[in-house]
Amino acid sequence: MIKGTPELVAQRRETIINACETLYQTMSFRDITLKEIGKAVPFSRPTIYNYFETKEEIFLALFEREYDRWNRDLEAILSKDEPLTKAQVADKIARSLEKRTQLLKLLSMNNFDMEANSRQELLTSFKVSYGRSLENVRNILRKACPELEAEAVDRFIYVFFPFLFGVYPYTAVTEKQKTAMRDAGVAYAYPTVYEIIRTCICGLLGEGEEGR
Repeated sequence: MIKGTPELVAQRRETIINACETLYQTMSFRDITLKEIGKAVPFSRPTIYNYFETKEEIFLALFEREYDRWNRDLEAILSKDEPLTKAQVADKIARSLEKRTQLLKLLSMNNFDMEANSRQELLTSFKVSYGRSLENVRNILRKACPELEAEAVDRFIYVFFPFLFGVYPYTAVTEKQKTAMRDAGVAYAYPTVYEIIRTCICGLLGEGEEGR
């Protein structure tokens, strides 16, 4: 059982997640270890095990926090009373993800291993945040496109959310990768996060680029 006030528990848990987040800016998931995270927190490494049993659990908590941040953006879209066209829906959702690079980066990882190496209660907490994002996008579509039948909204969800897993690799391209593409004779335009997501949503909603 974790000792301390709820405030201290929450603070230390957040400190661990923040340390992981900072390391993830310059290191790969593979290279980040509990030892490395332990060096970045102001308390002993064994204390980390009071909150997280594995590195994957810390990353899952970071992943959950990223969904929570995106959910706040989606709920801000929902809170506005003005009607939205399909093109505006595409624009607003694309803008909301344009600043969520870390969420897109986490999505591009091997989520199966991350979830498999986390305790059930932590996985459930993560799924609550993920499920909230599904419902927020559904609600935006229902509000902006009332003519869409439930099956059409579901089809959007089942295409759009899996599509997000590939956005980061397509948009965060290194110079080494660009050189390899040129040497291989592969023509590629390198779209931005906004461009690739907006194009996808417009296509799913049957809205052409003229709707800009």
